Amino acid sequence: MIELNNIDKHFRDIHAVDHITASIQEGMIFGLAGSNGAGKSTLLRMISGILRPDEGEVILDGEPVFENPGAKEKICFLSDTPYYFPNADIRAMRDYFMLVYPEFDRKMFDSLVKKFNLDEKRKINSFSKGMKKQISILLGLCAKTKYLLCDETFDGLDPVVRQAVKSLFAAEIMNRDFTPVISSHNLRELEDICDSVGFLHNGKLLLTQEMDQIKCNTCKLQCVFSDIYKEQELIRSLNVLKMERSGSVLTLTVRGERGEVLELAQKQDPLFAEALPLTLEEIFISETEVAGYDIKDFLY
Repeated sequence: MIELNNIDKHFRDIHAVDHITASIQEGMIFGLAGSNGAGKSTLLRMISGILRPDEGEVILDGEPVFENPGAKEKICFLSDTPYYFPNADIRAMRDYFMLVYPEFDRKMFDSLVKKFNLDEKRKINSFSKGMKKQISILLGLCAKTKYLLCDETFDGLDPVVRQAVKSLFAAEIMNRDFTPVISSHNLRELEDICDSVGFLHNGKLLLTQEMDQIKCNTCKLQCVFSDIYKEQELIRSLNVLKMERSGSVLTLTVRGERGEVLELAQKQDPLFAEALPLTLEEIFISETEVAGYDIKDFLY
């Protein structure tokens, strides 16, 4: 298990990570979503032991990570911009990873390189962005570390390759002790693959929950009232994150289980009421708007 104990990080005047306390359970895929500059990359680098927190500590399976080779052996970190040695081909990077990661599975790697139609003799700097990301993911998976930290690793992959990578992650979780942590701006991607997710904004962790729990505990209520007082009474009875009106239709983004929210609405005798599920992207937008990150600030 990964434990974040009140970790904090500054870069001069930039407060990149603001006193985050959370835990990431083993054997599940954890997604990290956040606004631009929210601190996702900094957080992953602290988890991997590359950066030392100014305050707090990252604990991995009961041991501190920073300057602890035993703990770091369990982690493979894939940067958003993969680095490869100048003029290296796939075989050279494979051999390097075999030196760094004792459990590296060469047979699996060579097989996957062929399946992904990657020329092992070709210089990596001649590959496209998406192909470089593919190589990075294959190297990370075949390192066979317990924890794989992926910083925007899916960015640039085509839909077929994305699906193939998801299947590989699922197979690894089924076959061994494996916990991927995936940072991404693509909320749809995280929604498809992750078991739990955390939302970052301005260095703060807004929430961290299992995916099913997040989606069950937030919904969109659309309703129409003839009596404004009953409408206001309903609004007061709900935990409203966002409120919009289009003509006579009131749309509320609400914290709460759909059935309970609809039951509260029906008590106020609406002309129409319907509770709808939200996508992870809609939930993220609602949560960050509460934290002051509103699309209206960019448009008006």
